[in-house]
Amino acid sequence: MPHPSILRVSPGSPAERGGVVAGDALVAVNGVPPRDIIDYQQLVDGPDPIVTIERSGLELELPIDKPAGTLVGMEISDALFDKVRTCDNHCEFCFIYQLPKGLRRTLYVKDDDYRLSFLYGNFTTLTRFTEADFERVITERLSPLYVSIHTTDPLLRSEMLRNRRGATSLRWLEHLLDAGVTVHGQIVLAPDINDGDHLRATLTDILLQFPKLASVGVVPLGVSKYTKEPRMRPMTKTEAQEAIATVEEYAAVARAMLGKTLFYCSDEFYLLGEVEFPIPSTYENFEQLENGVGVTRAFEREFLLRERSKAVSHSGFFASIDGAPALGYRSVRFRSKGFGERRTKGSLSMAIITSVYGKLALERILSDGGHLPVDVIEVRNEFFGGNIAVTGLMSGEDVARAIADVDVDRLLLPDICLSEGRFIDGLDARELPREVEVVPTDGASLAAALEGLAFPLIGGSRG
Repeated sequence: MPHPSILRVSPGSPAERGGVVAGDALVAVNGVPPRDIIDYQQLVDGPDPIVTIERSGLELELPIDKPAGTLVGMEISDALFDKVRTCDNHCEFCFIYQLPKGLRRTLYVKDDDYRLSFLYGNFTTLTRFTEADFERVITERLSPLYVSIHTTDPLLRSEMLRNRRGATSLRWLEHLLDAGVTVHGQIVLAPDINDGDHLRATLTDILLQFPKLASVGVVPLGVSKYTKEPRMRPMTKTEAQEAIATVEEYAAVARAMLGKTLFYCSDEFYLLGEVEFPIPSTYENFEQLENGVGVTRAFEREFLLRERSKAVSHSGFFASIDGAPALGYRSVRFRSKGFGERRTKGSLSMAIITSVYGKLALERILSDGGHLPVDVIEVRNEFFGGNIAVTGLMSGEDVARAIADVDVDRLLLPDICLSEGRFIDGLDARELPREVEVVPTDGASLAAALEGLAFPLIGGSRG
């Protein structure tokens, strides 16, 4: 098993005082080689751990002086030190199969690892889940987990996952719930496949078989122009309205039976169907924000209250695991010093850069918040095509094209479309033809920007 490297050591931390430096390889803690960041966290949580590191080919044992339950202060390069359990499903709706060539290598990794579900809120189908995995989840209380359900019809689920184990793997969901593990579910709704009567049957089965689920998010199929699957097509406005009606009907039943909403449609359904969003209290704790459920209402609340909601946070527990790296789309959006240090002077024209769906949501929020007129620049996703219209998947080339001839003083770019300062197509934000201000993607930050607070500038390097 390869040793993970130590990316960063916090200044003044127990790790720094103990002699650990960035670039060291982590070999063991208290003589035990950890399998993953979960093992690591448990091993370093006690008092005065002994960390074995490898440096320049030599192994060193470094005693770390710290009380139990306090942070060590090391950031590790990987969440899983052994091999990531990749997905052996071949779902025709899988977005990874719809990516063009040449993007970041990590974008093509299909995982179906329950540990990443716990750490990062990734959804797992449980088709590779084992007795040993179940024992570890129960013993170490790895909760919550996130499970892709899609349908409760065994034959249809097997067909959708293109994996015969898909017909039986939901038995693990029942075992997990019975053992007291908190589980959030997901249904990716594909037109003519698992919608309509199939959706009704699935929601009925969930009420009867899996009522202990914490939440179930129903999200629409994403189709890019690169798909090779003939059955995959975007949902129509009428189909979106029908899905909303079905889910809200069963949500009302769940509230009556279980005292909780349980079933939620993602915001994309409401935007596509041109249906008013549910009232904010419907979303309860906003537990599936990163699945697109309740994002607009949460953003709206932050914008109006001028404060970031505590509910708006990453799913999973990676932020509280000492040393866990923010992998993939959870990595740092944009690194900059001087965040929000200066205020603009005078009356400056400004525009917000966002996606098709982002514009639909923002224009109403801005109107309700009394901030019109503020230009909202719609970026059409030519890079992916299809029905991809969310802000997080805006490409650099599409953004560059949309802002090239815009004549305003300030351009506000939401940081959700960046990962380490790059768009999904690999374009560095510094290569944009115009300077943009990178604003954290929450309502409070946008309100502050519109009221004059300036955010880090980047771009304007193209001729």
